[in-house]
Amino acid sequence: MFQAFISSACAPFAPVCSPPAALRAVLAVAVGLCQAFASHAAIPISHWTQPSGAQVFLVESPAIPMVDVQIDFDAGGRRDPAGKPGLANLMASSTAYGVKARGQEPALDENALSDAWADLGANFGGNASADRLGFSLRTLTYPDLLDKATALAARQLGEPAFPAAPWVRDRPKLIASLKEANTRPATLAGRAYSRAVYGDHPYGAESTEETLGRISAADMQALHAQVLRACSAKVSIVGAINRTQADALATRLLAFLPSTGCEALAAVPEVAPLGAAHEERIAFASAQAHVLLGQPGFKRNSPDFFALTVGNQILGGGGFSSRLTEEVREKRGLTYGVYSGFSPGLHAGAFTIGLQTRPDQANQALALVREVLVKFVTEGPTDEELQAAKDNLIGGFALRLDSNRKLLDNVANIAWNNLPLDYLETWTAQVQKLTSADIRAAFARTLQPEKMVTVVLGAE
Repeated sequence: MFQAFISSACAPFAPVCSPPAALRAVLAVAVGLCQAFASHAAIPISHWTQPSGAQVFLVESPAIPMVDVQIDFDAGGRRDPAGKPGLANLMASSTAYGVKARGQEPALDENALSDAWADLGANFGGNASADRLGFSLRTLTYPDLLDKATALAARQLGEPAFPAAPWVRDRPKLIASLKEANTRPATLAGRAYSRAVYGDHPYGAESTEETLGRISAADMQALHAQVLRACSAKVSIVGAINRTQADALATRLLAFLPSTGCEALAAVPEVAPLGAAHEERIAFASAQAHVLLGQPGFKRNSPDFFALTVGNQILGGGGFSSRLTEEVREKRGLTYGVYSGFSPGLHAGAFTIGLQTRPDQANQALALVREVLVKFVTEGPTDEELQAAKDNLIGGFALRLDSNRKLLDNVANIAWNNLPLDYLETWTAQVQKLTSADIRAAFARTLQPEKMVTVVLGAE
C-alpha cells in the first residue's frame, strides 16, 4: 500500500535543555542499553487496562532518563474510506500542521509546534500502516521536560487543527513524488503484483494522483473524530518510569480523546485465496528485468508463525546463506540478489519472492525460482539448513532488542497482536523446538506454487 509521507514537524531527538556535557553523557549511556537488556534472561512486561478502556504495556528501563511511547489504534489503511487510500496516514502525519487553542494555551501553527518540540528536545508524530494507526513520543524523563512533552503530545494527538492551507501546499509535492515513482520499474512491477495478489482487498489499495486530489483537510478532521478513541488505544511504553508514572502518562496522553464509542468495528473481509495461477508481463525498457512471484500468505495469529518464519530464513530470507541465493546466484550467476519473505498482518499478507536479472535471463531465472520453491514446499529443509538457520536467528536475537526503539517495537507488537506477555522470553525456545517436518508441513499448508501470481517487467 502506498503510504504518503508529509514532512514531520518533530525535531530529531536532541535534548537541548541540558548542558552539552550532560547530553553527551546521557547519549553515551544509551549505547549501553542493549547490554542492559541482552544480559537479562527475562524482560518483564506489565499490562493493565485503564478505566477508559485503554490498554497499557510497560517495560521499565531505568538505564537512561528517557521514555519511548507508542499509541496504536485499529484505524490503519485497511479502514481507509473507499476511494481515498492513504487517508489514515495523511491524517496522522498532518497532526504536525498545528494544534487548536486550549484554555490559556494559544493555538500553534506548524512552525510554532515544530519550535515547541525543538525546545523540548523531544519527538512526537504519527503514521499509519496497513493495519494500524500509530503515534510515538520520545522524551527525556526529567520532570519538567516530561510534563511539558506529555502536555504537548496530548494536544497534538487529541486536538490537531488540520488547517487547509498546509495540505493544499503539500499535496502537489506528493503528487509530483507519485508521478516520479511511476517512472521506476520497481514501482510499476510492485503495484501490478500487489493488485494481482490482493485483488479488491484494502491491502492492495494504492494512492493515485486522482485519489490524492479527493482528500481534503476536512476528510482528515472527520477521520480523526471518527477513529481516535481512548477506549480503543493500546499504549506501549519503554523507559525510566514506574507503573504509577506510566499510568499517569498514558492517561494524560489520551486525555483529549473520547472514551466512548468503542463498539466493535465492522469486520474487514479477508484476503481471498488465489483460485488459479496468474502471470503478467510488462514491457519496459530497463537494464534489469524485475521478477516477482507469490500469493497471499498467512495472518500474524497463525500457529505456523514460527515454522514459516524460520523456513523462510532458509528459503530466501537469510541473505547469502539462503537456498534461493545458493541456487540462483551462486551456482548459476543469474542475479546479484534474490529474496523471499512473508508479510503477515491482521489479514493474510503476501508471500513474495523477488529478484532482478538481465532481461535475456528472466525466463531462466523464473523457472529456477519455481523449481527451488516447489522442492522446498514438497521436501522442506535439510537438518543442516535448519540448524544453521536456528543458530543465526537465535544468535542474532539480542539485536532485536538493542535499543529503546527496537524494544518498544517488540512490546507494541505483543500488544497489537495479543501475544503472550512472555513472548520475548519464550521466542528462542519456540525457534529451537522446530523440526524439518514442522516447517515442511507449515509450508505445505500455506503455499500453493501452482496458483501463484507472477509479474515480470522488462524481460526480452
